Amino acid sequence: MAFFKKAAFLALAMSFLAATPVFAVDWTIDPAHSIIGFSGTQTGNTFTGHFGKFDGTVSLDPAHPEDGHATITINIASATTADRQRDGAMPGSDWFNVASFPTATFEARSFRAKGGNAYEAVGTLTIRGVSRPETLPFTLDINGPTAHAKGHLDLIRSAFGIGQGPWATGQWVALQVGVTIDITANQTSGNL
Repeated sequence: MAFFKKAAFLALAMSFLAATPVFAVDWTIDPAHSIIGFSGTQTGNTFTGHFGKFDGTVSLDPAHPEDGHATITINIASATTADRQRDGAMPGSDWFNVASFPTATFEARSFRAKGGNAYEAVGTLTIRGVSRPETLPFTLDINGPTAHAKGHLDLIRSAFGIGQGPWATGQWVALQVGVTIDITANQTSGNL
């Protein structure tokens, strides 16, 4: 009888452990060592720029990426391309309208492993009050308590209402915009 009690207790304990949720590792973005950049084409000439202010947190265990999530917030007024005229126009109502929409956010609901160090962040991008599902492919390298992610995503700016009036078509500024991330994050909790 004692054997059956021990076996039943062991089975119960093992089922509890199997039901225990996986805890992701938490990371905080280090803006001083990270870049969120963008590129586009204006009157046939390629331009690049970046956002000077952003922050975010990521909860991700590479062994269980499907349980992860992330929130990245970008200060849109910090966009710069080193062109005075373009930089002066971007915050205005025809473009980002920062008076009404000062931030953009990317909220990843989960991550997918794609093999090796390749992943995808599956979530929602919100710019100028418009939210759309987006999937960001990226590579991830972890060295101790530091993670380094690099990725690229192509967007159609008009899908987010960026470019109003004469700028709504791709006649002067192309509709396709590239977004590039080069993010360094530091581990804040959890174990790998």
